[in-house]
Amino acid sequence: MSTTENAIDSRLATPAPVLEKKAPMKLRAMFNSDGYWSHYIHPALAFICLFGTWELVVRIFHVNALTLPAPSSILKAVFSDFGFYLEHAGITLYEAIIGFAVGTTVALIGGVLMSHSRFLERTLLPIAVLANVTPIVAIAPLLIIWFGFGPLPKIIIAAIITFFPMLVNSITGFRSIDQNNYEYMRSLHANKLEIFLKLRFPNSLPFLFSAAKTCISLSVIGAVVAEWSGSDKGLGNLIMMFSNYMQMERMFAAILMLAVMGIVLTTLVRIAEQRALYWHSSTHKRNG
Repeated sequence: MSTTENAIDSRLATPAPVLEKKAPMKLRAMFNSDGYWSHYIHPALAFICLFGTWELVVRIFHVNALTLPAPSSILKAVFSDFGFYLEHAGITLYEAIIGFAVGTTVALIGGVLMSHSRFLERTLLPIAVLANVTPIVAIAPLLIIWFGFGPLPKIIIAAIITFFPMLVNSITGFRSIDQNNYEYMRSLHANKLEIFLKLRFPNSLPFLFSAAKTCISLSVIGAVVAEWSGSDKGLGNLIMMFSNYMQMERMFAAILMLAVMGIVLTTLVRIAEQRALYWHSSTHKRNG
């Protein structure tokens, strides 16, 4: 037998390699850490594990519902009177959003002024620190006395609690510019407004969005704390009322609505950040 025939026989005798079965491309992309759907699937799996463990612990150890109700009971309470909870959630959401908008606007104006003037920063920043360190629970009753039980005191509290983080980040962001770019724009005789719009503001966006993701959830907390001090509407009022009457499933249902509200608002800010900062490294996909 020739050498060529021996080589052919040896190739035929060699078993074909077993191809590894791989998951479909779409399925792998969904669970990939850089995939689009991973932003939703991974948190969903985490919540399923959390609430699944919670449900098992309550059922296995027969935990009293007055101590810790099961997630299934909480969901049942939510969907049995969903319109009622949605109405009060809308009130709290309105107070939080308006308060966030007011606090952010005032903070940005203060940040622009203080980033351009060390004198204003030394003069006004201690006042902002004083407002930040004053307990909100001490301010809320006073605002209720001044402005009544309507939405205004809740909006003010939400604005106060979001003001300081946005102010500090805006000052840092407006000053965090490349000196070479700054000198280049000055060499082109750009005025302060042009430098701000084309250099300072774009470079401050990562700082501002970072603060916004914190402040949007703080605004919800501020609205709820204000509702505790005096209100007949809103999720904060429901939490206090159901707690006093020991209706734990309904109290946790209100807390669940509050948590969902915070997650949705933070997600919306994150989406806006990714849209606005598509050019920045902070929004680029990373491995690992």
